[in-house]
Amino acid sequence: MVETGSISIFLAFIISIYVLVASVYGVRTKKWDFVKSAENGAIAVLVLLIIATIVLLNSLLNLDFSLKYVALNTSTDLATIYRITSLWAGQAGSLLLWCLVLSIYTAVVVIQSRNKDRKLMPYVLATLATVSIFFIGIIAFVESPFEKLPFTPIEGRGLNPILQNGYMAIHPLTLYFGYVGVTVPFAFGMGALLSGQLGDAWIRYSRKWALFAWTFLSIGLLLGARWAYLELGWGGYWAWDPVENAAFMPWLAATAFIHSVMIQEKKGMLKKWNMSLIIITFFLSIFGTFITRSGIISSVHSFAQSDIGPLF
Repeated sequence: MVETGSISIFLAFIISIYVLVASVYGVRTKKWDFVKSAENGAIAVLVLLIIATIVLLNSLLNLDFSLKYVALNTSTDLATIYRITSLWAGQAGSLLLWCLVLSIYTAVVVIQSRNKDRKLMPYVLATLATVSIFFIGIIAFVESPFEKLPFTPIEGRGLNPILQNGYMAIHPLTLYFGYVGVTVPFAFGMGALLSGQLGDAWIRYSRKWALFAWTFLSIGLLLGARWAYLELGWGGYWAWDPVENAAFMPWLAATAFIHSVMIQEKKGMLKKWNMSLIIITFFLSIFGTFITRSGIISSVHSFAQSDIGPLF
């Protein structure tokens, strides 16, 4: 089973590269079969990442301590619900979740946009594939959730008691759907720049995605604040924590973007400003991920120091 998960991630990485190349080649040569093939490839990436996630969940539930990730984040006395939530409690598992959520978004974009705006959409798909290549490459070659230990311990280290809270079953998922979700409107913005389609089409496509991501990001921040209050009692909210602020920054930029795009739609103004805002929003989501995973700040929110900080 473990080998199945590793192979699925590796294949997802290779196919993501193909999606990038085929979509760009197809639109530039007007060979639309390549674009269609790239769209099918995006669906295949989703299927492969679902398989990898199921394999890791199965290992967590069955306490396969031969896996480093399972040994570090679970134990025999851990309740079943927290064995499931340990999927996103550690570095490698949370990155796999990030890749899965991004692949879901990409698949939905592909399904909704089939045979629509042939000049814009292939570049949108290419942008999403580029981001996928980066994140899948990390879990394939640098921070694998399926890394094996040289020996199988009798007991695991267990889950941090602070993370054993009902809000931790919801807060990371909602935050990820918001955090990762800003990649989609960013992809539409990059698609507009790369294709030269700088009218209002990309705004119409991206506004609903931005609103969707903003909603989940808002819920995630509120749930995280409540969790922090229950566990640590820090004034009812956690606004001073650097990681919490790192998640709040893209929320602010996304809020500005959602309001600003309405002016472009109604009056044709602020076109450059809107493009700048969506780039800033995406940059802040990546920067926040860097803050969380590089080990450069001290926070109960952040992951241990690792080799992936410079990559971000």
